[in-house]
Amino acid sequence: MTTAAAARRRYVLITFLTWLPAGLYSAPLVLLLLDRGLSLGTIAAIGAVYSVAVVVLELPTGGLSDVLGRRPVLAASAVAGLAGLALLGLAGAVWLLMASAVLRGVARALSSGPAEAWYVDAVHAAQGRDADLGPGLARGGMAASAALALGVLAGGVIPFVWPGGATVAEAGGSGRLAGLAVPVLLAAACELVLLLVVVFAMTETRGARPGFGEVLRGVPATVATGLRLAGRDHVLVRVLLVAAATGVGLAVIELLTPAWMAVLSGGAGRGVLAYALVAAVGFAADAAGSALGVPLTRWLGSPGRAACAGTLLAALALGGLAGTARLAGWLGLGAAGVAYLLMFLGLGAAVAPIGRLLHDRVEAAERATVLSVQSLLLQLGAAGGSVALGALAAARGPGAAFAVSGVLLAAAALTVWGLPRRRDAQPRALLLRHVGPRIPTRDRPREDRISRS
Repeated sequence: MTTAAAARRRYVLITFLTWLPAGLYSAPLVLLLLDRGLSLGTIAAIGAVYSVAVVVLELPTGGLSDVLGRRPVLAASAVAGLAGLALLGLAGAVWLLMASAVLRGVARALSSGPAEAWYVDAVHAAQGRDADLGPGLARGGMAASAALALGVLAGGVIPFVWPGGATVAEAGGSGRLAGLAVPVLLAAACELVLLLVVVFAMTETRGARPGFGEVLRGVPATVATGLRLAGRDHVLVRVLLVAAATGVGLAVIELLTPAWMAVLSGGAGRGVLAYALVAAVGFAADAAGSALGVPLTRWLGSPGRAACAGTLLAALALGGLAGTARLAGWLGLGAAGVAYLLMFLGLGAAVAPIGRLLHDRVEAAERATVLSVQSLLLQLGAAGGSVALGALAAARGPGAAFAVSGVLLAAAALTVWGLPRRRDAQPRALLLRHVGPRIPTRDRPREDRISRS
């Protein structure tokens, strides 16, 4: 049996390696594809393929993790990510880049939930259901944010310091930035390291692996059970509402900030570097906020209040961005940096409290599925926010979009203020009568089945 401390260390390492590739390749992605002769429309289509793959596979892969196991699903994610990033770094044909988008989407969907579910399962097995998950979840949030901060900063700087990387080709030439593919290939190498860590360090005690037919039957049943649970448990409904509102806020940030940074810094090239720096500050603040989640919960007396306080801070920061959207030059850059810092500080502080609320309401058999529902709602919120608030920003300016997203996030935050931590509001037996019978799976340990019979 893995001890709780060992599980926490491995979870933090796996989380860091999971998110580091995303940070590395996100900063140079658009410039890399432009440098290879793709139009903005084609780049948008590649991005849409990635998003569709993630949304379509999010719930099935969560159910697969609950039925088949956490380790094989996360290992498959690393393999798909390695293949997708290798194609992105080396290929130039559009169909290969489309294939890369599909593989990266598959990797993202597969990685959504298994590591966190594995950590919670390991701690519960070692210390029981009353174990304090907060410190480990907080460190996992810190690891994810630190990986994104380091990755996006490195991804934005490497093309400019790589030999010949800052040399811009003459009009009509290629090779605009010779080092643009380097961060992408480094991200692929990180996926290989992740694969090795998952295979050798992510120990998992499970029964006999289900057969192919049993997996095909078990995944839809598990997904259906997880969806019913997520939709009927009043605590989970509010937690998932916060995820959707967070997705709207993050979408507005990602959509409007790059162009805004280019305007404030005086050019597209400077805008890329400015955005990388501001994003790195935001991710670093998110890591610091994650460290505050546990003491904030102790100070306020419940994870619901801590989650509300952190999310409200993020909402107020979005309102601050709305107020500073008319500033120009270095004053605007400074104001945006402060608002980013406060926003991500608040979101980070809410990570551990929201995780405790969620994991107290679910069991191991549906844990990854509910985490996938949470991730899916965040992505759907981001998609809806991009369309609706992007149109609002085009009509009324970025300040209006920032303000609306801040109001939505504040409203969602207030719904979790009084939430109980434990399942005292709805006993488990009553909840199971509403949700339906548990789907038996062979992969659940024998003692786990006995304890719930």
